[in-house]
Amino acid sequence: MKTFIAKTQDIAPQWYLVDADEQVLGRLSSRIASILRGKHRPQFSPHQDFGDHVVVINAEKVRVTGRKEEQKTYFRHTGYPGGTKFTSMSKMRATTPERIIEHSVKGMLPKNKLGRKLIRKLHVYAGTEHPHQAQQPESVDLKEIWK
Repeated sequence: MKTFIAKTQDIAPQWYLVDADEQVLGRLSSRIASILRGKHRPQFSPHQDFGDHVVVINAEKVRVTGRKEEQKTYFRHTGYPGGTKFTSMSKMRATTPERIIEHSVKGMLPKNKLGRKLIRKLHVYAGTEHPHQAQQPESVDLKEIWK
């Protein structure tokens, strides 16, 4: 019996539209990461890119539990000595709310070439408007996919 290995060019990627309004950040991010990996497809293979594109709207309205809004910090380094920068979640939400979801999803993807390729399929927008109408993204409720 031969094992069937699907080819990446045989799978047409779909586009999904996710509304992040009043959804918990961690649960939303894990479901988005699963779609980006392609785990919802029967042809899933961990070393191939079978994932779909995900457009997230209303990123500024994502919800967090507990006291993360005040306590959680994001770290980055400028590359210069002593160039550490810490940003609180409340300040990140005020300036660039898209990065909250991008940072969360990126941490749930593989830390290799495949993960860097997959994160490019994530498109996050703070408001309800997005420039991907031509791709006809299918609006999806993530709670229905995983029961």
